[in-house]
Amino acid sequence: MTIFAVHYTYEPAKAAVRAEHRPLHREWLGEEFHAGNVLACGPYPDGSSALILIQAASLDAAEAFLANDPFNAHRAVDGIRVVEWTEVFGPFGS
Repeated sequence: MTIFAVHYTYEPAKAAVRAEHRPLHREWLGEEFHAGNVLACGPYPDGSSALILIQAASLDAAEAFLANDPFNAHRAVDGIRVVEWTEVFGPFGS
């Protein structure tokens, strides 16, 4: 499986939408973490964005996977960048 770095960007105008759907978003992330699909995740301290490291077979599979995130379903995210990531040192290597 390939690791993808997912960068969500947030605009202040959608803060209320994110607050409303954050419990479902985090529940989904937790379930996918325990299933092994999400490797790590969390927001940046300034609240402008977040990083999610996921495993997927391809970029298309990664994008399809992310479509299930409640934040995406409720349009709480203003921008999404998905890029393949190569771990050199770290906990995810095989």
